[in-house]
Amino acid sequence: MNGGGSGEVWPTDPRQDPGEEIVDLVDGGNRIVGRATRRDVRGQNLLHRGVGILCLNPRDQVHVHRRTDTKDVFPGMYDMFVGGVVLSGETYDAAARREIAEELGIVELEPEYLFTHLYLGDRNRSWIQVYRVVWDGPVRLQPQEIVWGDWIEEEALHSMIGEKPFVPDGLEVYEHYLSWRGGPKYGRAGQV
Repeated sequence: MNGGGSGEVWPTDPRQDPGEEIVDLVDGGNRIVGRATRRDVRGQNLLHRGVGILCLNPRDQVHVHRRTDTKDVFPGMYDMFVGGVVLSGETYDAAARREIAEELGIVELEPEYLFTHLYLGDRNRSWIQVYRVVWDGPVRLQPQEIVWGDWIEEEALHSMIGEKPFVPDGLEVYEHYLSWRGGPKYGRAGQV
């Protein structure tokens, strides 16, 4: 890990209440069946759509971050993906571009679609489209969502997974990613 972390803070509009965002609800086949507020989606663990973007640099380091303690799901935990809910009427691709711009300040790249993953956790249930970007520019962290971020070597990330609390949906999607790309698994205990 780099000692000081990477990324400057990127301010957003503090008046916006994310709980009031409207989200499409989907069924087991990922077909839209209704709409609800983000607050209801989280409170009732309703099946919805989400995106996860793995941000790598040209040295194959992964950008890892710690979520704020005020996040509506998995507060204070670490994640190797940036992402979030797909808003009602929004495409997955548009949501991926929006999330990486909001959370890391990356606006000059088109995220590369990798695969779709159904996550069915006890605090989050979503069809997640997974993307990847390779970025070597500045990272601007969004202070409402991220308190720390840094570029981490993959081997160090695998060790970190065994030592720090990581979001369970991100861990499951990361395992899928490692399998998808044919790389070594880290295992639940953080061991490669």
